[in-house]
Amino acid sequence: MLSPALTKAAKRLSLQAARIVPATTRAYATEDAAPRQYGGLKDQDRIFTNLYGQHDFGLKGALKRGDWYKTKELVLKGEDWIISEMKTSGMRGRGGAGFPSGLKWSFMGKSSPGRPRYLVINADEGEPGTCKDREIMRRDPHKLIEGCLLAGRAMLANAAYIYIRGEFYNEASNLQQAIDEAYKAGLIGKNACGSGYDFDVYVHRGAGAYICGEETALIESLEGKQGKPRLKPPFPADTGLFGCPTTVTNVETVAAAPTILRRGGSWFAGFGAPRNSGTKLFAISGHVNKPCTVEEEMSIPLRELIERHCGGVRGGWDNLLAIIPGGSSVPLLPKHICDTVLMDFDSLRDAQSGLGTAAVIVMDKSTDVVQAIARLASFYRHESCGQCTPCREGSRWLDLMMARFVRGDATRAEIDQILEITKEMEGHTICALADAAAWPVQGLMRHFRPEVEKRLKDAKVGEQIHSDAGYRPDQTIATA
Repeated sequence: MLSPALTKAAKRLSLQAARIVPATTRAYATEDAAPRQYGGLKDQDRIFTNLYGQHDFGLKGALKRGDWYKTKELVLKGEDWIISEMKTSGMRGRGGAGFPSGLKWSFMGKSSPGRPRYLVINADEGEPGTCKDREIMRRDPHKLIEGCLLAGRAMLANAAYIYIRGEFYNEASNLQQAIDEAYKAGLIGKNACGSGYDFDVYVHRGAGAYICGEETALIESLEGKQGKPRLKPPFPADTGLFGCPTTVTNVETVAAAPTILRRGGSWFAGFGAPRNSGTKLFAISGHVNKPCTVEEEMSIPLRELIERHCGGVRGGWDNLLAIIPGGSSVPLLPKHICDTVLMDFDSLRDAQSGLGTAAVIVMDKSTDVVQAIARLASFYRHESCGQCTPCREGSRWLDLMMARFVRGDATRAEIDQILEITKEMEGHTICALADAAAWPVQGLMRHFRPEVEKRLKDAKVGEQIHSDAGYRPDQTIATA
């Protein structure tokens, strides 16, 4: 999850492949056609049909909803067909990096015969504001298990390890129950679904470390070591879990695969703007009337997403201050950008933010935005593994300096200093946690620097008034 899941290698490849097109251009199907409006996903096109837990999460309920339908036929079509369909779908990883899934699944190839191969599912979901994968594991776990089987077949994997966040007790319990049901029904294990393919699925509960959302740190934790990212190369596709070829991918990405393969990659590609295909789970929290997790079409306008599914911003749209569109690690966007921006990878990148995990955090005008970003800086300082000096020392300085901005006892020169620190952190570490710590601060200063400067000026005026009255700034003022 970007979060550490936004690895630098994946991000670099994704950006190289990206073609920057203004959001206003992408909103049109052709030059002569009417504008293509995104959003308003119909119920028959939803992949996750038990997102709100209205039905049985067990095997009987899953079968009624169409899971495990003709799975044997899909497995027997083979790895080349599965990867081809995933590439046709245009699916980009739903964990934060947005790297093309079909391409990623092909990296392990057919090399290294005789060595075990592993599929690892990142179910850590430690990004503040993100709460989509837990809904899948709690209420639709068979979609994930079936997805593991099909993704594993595409990679010629022997087993899948689902690394789940330790705090997710109910999710882990439901997931394990679903795995037991699948084994009992012969859907996984020896001769999975009667296909002749052997495939095992294991659940591994983590200890709640955010850094384990980064793929190599997750692998280290699975191996019983400290969750600290590895240097790359070698990449996990060649040397991953237990030194064997491994692909690490996200819960939502894998859980959506069975439906994509049954309906066809072209069906999935029909949703969303070019290069931003499909449907997506959006987790919306903060100052909205009805916080929720909802499945919608990619490229839906941010304002429509909030007003259609959340009853709008608390106090009306004009009461909006800013929105973090993709989880705590991406820069926030002020209201005037939120008015028109589309919710997809490219549009948000063009707006100097990111889709990330699509965790939408809404802040109205009652929010102390400086305090909010300072709280995130404190979080990233706490979660840094300390392996890389720019992250270990930089996250500490961001935390300390943001606390000074909150109190108002910093100087205006420190604004440029903190931005310089973020630039020294960004892109200079093994994983992207340093980037995740730097970007919220950069977003704050990019869009709300006048508010920060006013806060410092007002604090200095107050300090001068107290000084003229005979008080020291650090002296508590007693009231009668």
